[in-house]
Amino acid sequence: MGTLVTDFTAGLSANQEYHQPESGELAATATGFSAALNHRKTAEFTNLGFTVLDGVDSVTGRAYTMVVNEQAWGMYVIDRSAPLSVAVEVPHPVSDLRTELVGIDLFRHEPGAVLLVAGAHRRAADVAHEPTSVFHAIATVLAQRGLAQVQLHGFDDRNLPATDIVLSSGAALVGDLARRTADRLSAGGFAVCLAWTERCDRLAGTTNAQGEMAAAAGTVFLHVEMSRTVRDSPARRTDIVRALSS
Repeated sequence: MGTLVTDFTAGLSANQEYHQPESGELAATATGFSAALNHRKTAEFTNLGFTVLDGVDSVTGRAYTMVVNEQAWGMYVIDRSAPLSVAVEVPHPVSDLRTELVGIDLFRHEPGAVLLVAGAHRRAADVAHEPTSVFHAIATVLAQRGLAQVQLHGFDDRNLPATDIVLSSGAALVGDLARRTADRLSAGGFAVCLAWTERCDRLAGTTNAQGEMAAAAGTVFLHVEMSRTVRDSPARRTDIVRALSS
């Protein structure tokens, strides 16, 4: 499963073609993805360029369903080993270097997780700030089912040289998950900037579209910004996943 995701993201570029979905396409996407969550396929979903595949992850041995779109609308992986638990979101793969690797590992640590990986480079379509994207439509479907969203981002070390992680709840309320995660990250030796108590160089995600949606829906949203040094270290990526895991 991991190789399929990294092969998918390797093909993204700032100059790639991107089709902006129309309202009817977004509605059909939401309906089709809801069906996929229930292990059903719809012709309308397929007609939009989605492919739905079932497989078994070679690392965890757990069954999954993978939904991929040919119009740069993303890749979505549903863990079938447990009831739906959490949405792991990677809105800027490649652009926020190695966030897709953290997303894969966190997905594998959370039975019942759903992994959302954007299908366009950030410069082609910034889905974290685009409420009319397929990525947002699918995140909304999951939030409507009560799932918490953990969204992964990256920042340049020069922006906050003394900080490893910026943690926030975006526009949503700060809840127990955010506070527990902050405690675990600090206990793991990370220098954490808590956006709800500190100024974190505009990395708080307060204008994030998925965060605004979560705030309106009353669901949990966790915005995780990781420094380049942290993302470059396999050991520190493992430590982050451990801290983010419930």
